[in-house]
Amino acid sequence: MKKIHNEAELVIEAIRVGGIYAKSRGVGEFEATDSAKNKITFLYRLLVRDKLIQPLARGQENEPNMKHKLALWMSRQLPEDHPLLK
Repeated sequence: MKKIHNEAELVIEAIRVGGIYAKSRGVGEFEATDSAKNKITFLYRLLVRDKLIQPLARGQENEPNMKHKLALWMSRQLPEDHPLLK
């Protein structure tokens, strides 16, 4: 797994955008008391279910790999000139 530049910031942005996506889909919304781990897991599974990202292999579904997938997804959603991609 190749490290992405600004991966932590991309994950934070993915959680923010993913929360908006989940709310617009009507499947729920994040609460202020939800842990980052729960948000990451929920968002990863929602995006896999909606076929927006490819699922991880069996046995590879752990928090670092899910964060990496979310960072990849977010990097593809942002415009090329976005500061997080530089």
